[in-house]
Amino acid sequence: MKAPKFAPTAVAVALLFAAAPLIGSVGATVLTGKNAGAAAPAAVAAKAKAPAAAGQVHKITLKTGMAGGKMVYLDENGNANPVLKGKVGDTLEITVSSGEGAEHDIVFPELKVASPKFSGKNVVKVTVPLTQGGKFTYYCSIPGHKQIGMEGVVEVEGPAASAATAVPAGAVKTVALGAGSASIADAKAIAPAAAKAVSIAMDPNAVPKAIGKRAPQLVKYHIETVELEGKLDDGTTFTYWTFGKKVPGPMLRVKQGDTVELTLSNAPNSKAIHSIDLHSVTGGHGGGEHTQVAPGESKTIRFKVLNPGLFVYHCATASVPHHISAGMYGMILVEPPEGLPKVDKEFYVMQGDHYTSHPFGTKGHQAFDHDRAADELPTYYTFNGSVGALTKEHKMTAKVGETVRVYFGVGGPNKVSSFHVIGEIFDKVYSEGSVKAIKTDVQTTLVAPGGATIVDFKLNYPGKFLLVDHALSRVGKGAAAALEVTGPADDSIYKASSDAMHVEH
Repeated sequence: MKAPKFAPTAVAVALLFAAAPLIGSVGATVLTGKNAGAAAPAAVAAKAKAPAAAGQVHKITLKTGMAGGKMVYLDENGNANPVLKGKVGDTLEITVSSGEGAEHDIVFPELKVASPKFSGKNVVKVTVPLTQGGKFTYYCSIPGHKQIGMEGVVEVEGPAASAATAVPAGAVKTVALGAGSASIADAKAIAPAAAKAVSIAMDPNAVPKAIGKRAPQLVKYHIETVELEGKLDDGTTFTYWTFGKKVPGPMLRVKQGDTVELTLSNAPNSKAIHSIDLHSVTGGHGGGEHTQVAPGESKTIRFKVLNPGLFVYHCATASVPHHISAGMYGMILVEPPEGLPKVDKEFYVMQGDHYTSHPFGTKGHQAFDHDRAADELPTYYTFNGSVGALTKEHKMTAKVGETVRVYFGVGGPNKVSSFHVIGEIFDKVYSEGSVKAIKTDVQTTLVAPGGATIVDFKLNYPGKFLLVDHALSRVGKGAAAALEVTGPADDSIYKASSDAMHVEH
């Protein structure tokens, strides 16, 4: 099966951000798929007793897919988001499945019905009693899917609900719950931490070697998108979406004028479509237009790198903030023809902001909170994906006399970083990732979300130097790294004694 194609309009729409409402469920059951039932909330999986209906039962089969550049529900005749019709007292019996393998659901908020999530070969049956007349919406509540086209209408003939029985405004509450949560009443509960969670923190030493002088050539890369349970903090896990099982994804290094052939594969067990938008690419939404890859599929693009510099790449599939915050970002360095000045050590560090269902430090399995993301209220800030990634897990080391270079970027999706090294001054700052715009003797440099910088500094004194976001409240939420420098101390540079404080009058 070929992966679905996203038209430019659809990809642009995909930049919109969606929250995922939780809705009471009536008559939703999983027909097939060995893992489908495990993901369904208890209130959904248990078939509620519908009131006796004298009306007709309308059997409808829907399958998710692509039409007109949008993600939609398709009926048996290929109609996109068909209008579902009936009368008060009738029942809609809907069988729905995923045509492209990505995870979806179908919800009817005004009618208080929702299906379990389904993907792959799972088939779900949803019973929708038509208890009131009027026009009602149905849609997919997976973040971004409604905005990219998965929304239709139910038309019901007959009297509208009375004020006493109508769903009051605000009754359908948007919340983010951990896996297995059953209802809005359980929203404060958190699922246990994932027992098999793995480290997703990228080693900051994983920097490709400098290219040096050479003629432009064809460079091939292959990246797999992987969804996995990862360690966010001690005792806290999170469902990460990654490029290559790490956050950030692999650092790519090419030469100005090179042609890059990049193949993006989506792991077969993924639940979402993924893609890649490289800020170094001219055209095709940075590659995002032509790399919308369904689970188990691959797509390849070719691009020529026209501009030198350090560039961010990230996922560009709706909801884009969710995909990025979940870990889908990285950087590509495009060396100028002459290369960059030689240094002794190079490090790869990226900052991200995370939006979770529970406060910072809560033990258990954190879920992504779409409302907090929409309001830009992070609960965690991390360097290389997790709390302690570059202070406890991975080491950055150097010696007195060496010059180090840090390739620093912000995946975001939302917050600017005030990048600073406590106890050091940047000798050179390649502003905004440009290899031509060089500043000297800089204390703190701003890095925008989706932006990058390169900083060089010579180490003149030993000690532990902390890399931070100088919006310092964020350090307590995880935005810190440590550079350990060994070697002789020069008292003329710094002396930690009372004599150093003596002032003659």
